[in-house]
Amino acid sequence: MTEFSLSRRFDFLGHAIAYDVFGEGLPLVCIHGTPFSSVVWRDIARELSHRFQVICFDLLGYGQSDMPDTDVSLGVQNNVLAALFAELALDRPRVLAHDFGGATALRGHILNGLQYSRLILIDPVAIRPWGSPFVQHVRDHESAFAGLPAYLQRALLETYIDGAVARPIATERLAPLVSPWLSETGQKAFYRQIAQMDPKYTDAIESRFDEVGCPTSLLWGVDDEWIPVDSGRRLSRLIPNCQYREIPFCGHLMQWDAPEAIVAEALNFFTATPA
Repeated sequence: MTEFSLSRRFDFLGHAIAYDVFGEGLPLVCIHGTPFSSVVWRDIARELSHRFQVICFDLLGYGQSDMPDTDVSLGVQNNVLAALFAELALDRPRVLAHDFGGATALRGHILNGLQYSRLILIDPVAIRPWGSPFVQHVRDHESAFAGLPAYLQRALLETYIDGAVARPIATERLAPLVSPWLSETGQKAFYRQIAQMDPKYTDAIESRFDEVGCPTSLLWGVDDEWIPVDSGRRLSRLIPNCQYREIPFCGHLMQWDAPEAIVAEALNFFTATPA
C-alpha cells in the first residue's frame, strides 16, 4: 500500500466515489477530513488490516473520487457515507473518523440513522468555533484563489497543510497530501470545498449529540492549532459514553504526528468486550 491507490468505485448521484478494502475481519470504515484524502490512513490501514477489514474511501470532491462543480459540503458527505454503507451492506461497522470525517460520521449517525458498533473520533469538526481566517478569506474570494499560478498553489498548499502538524514534515511526506489539489481540476476543487464550509452543518446536530448510541473514543492533539484542544474537552462532555484522551506533541493531523496512538487506540477500543 505504498502508493495507496483506491481500485474500486461506486456511483453517487452520477459521480464516482473511490474506495478500497484491505484485509479481512470485522469491518472498519475510515473517514478522512479536509483538505486531505484517504491517503492519511495509508500506514494505519496497513497495520489495522491484520485484524480488520479496513474500508477506505475518498469523500466526494476529494482525492481519487470525482471533483464535480457541485455541492461537496458537509451537507452532502453524510449521504455519501450512507451510500457507501448501502453499497457494501455494512451492518454496525467500527468507524474511525478525522476532522470533517468526524462531522460526517456524526451526521450520518444522527441524520441518516447509520449504526456503528464503536466510533473513534480524531480532532473532529463538530462544535464552534471552526474555520480559520484563511478559510473565511477564501470563502469571500474563491474565484481569485482558483486561478492562482501553479507554483503559488503548491506553495500555499504546503504552507497550509504544514500548519496541521506539530512536528517538522519533510517535503516528500507532504507530497501525497498536496498532489490531489495541483491539477487544474484539483485546484478548483480545493477552493470549492473551502468556499462551501459552513458551521450550519455542525450546528444542525450539536444539540443532538446526546443521541449518539455507540461507545465513543475521542482523541485530540494537544498542539492542534486548527481546532483548539478546549473544543475536544467540551465535545467529550456532550457525547454520552465517551472516553477522552489528549495526545501530547501532536497537532491536528494525528495520522502524521502520532499514528501509533491511533493504531493502539483502534486495537484496544475496537476489540473491547461490550460492557
